[in-house]
Amino acid sequence: MCQDVFYRSYLTNYEMSHLFEMNDSINSDSSWTIQTAVWRDFAELNQLEKTCFSVGDHWPFWDLLGALALPGLVRLKAVASGKMVGFIGAERDALRRRGWVTTLAVLPAYQRQGIARALLTQCEVELGMPVVRLSVRASNAPAISLYQSAGYALVDQWKKYYVGGETALIFEKKLDLARNDGG
Repeated sequence: MCQDVFYRSYLTNYEMSHLFEMNDSINSDSSWTIQTAVWRDFAELNQLEKTCFSVGDHWPFWDLLGALALPGLVRLKAVASGKMVGFIGAERDALRRRGWVTTLAVLPAYQRQGIARALLTQCEVELGMPVVRLSVRASNAPAISLYQSAGYALVDQWKKYYVGGETALIFEKKLDLARNDGG
């Protein structure tokens, strides 16, 4: 299931221990890790996008480069055997106090291993915003299931958003940031 969705925060001790517990339970065999993506990951990200998204949906050169190089964006990759197998990108809207997941994809051979959920969870932490939103094709049932199980709720629909006229479902998750700082 390749999912389509359109300041690094200070981690408290609670968040760090929670992430280690989460990663241990999801990835107990340590076959993959989550790392910050950089501009040098362009070729692998380009290949991931082309593999996971249709021609009309995968990002063009400048969007991919921007996702890897522009300041202030969250960009995380899942790596297995030295190869990028998943990616998530997100941005912050400080005025609206909202984060927006712009893309999430996992190579088909690495799906159903908890990688997408781990990328999404780590991205939420790094965004450090009280609300996170994302969009997904209405036909992408596996991605919708993932988002709902991760606590996202449907808040809007954008008709004819995607190439081919498909509706985008807008999901939102409200995060309780206070509980993570010991409060």
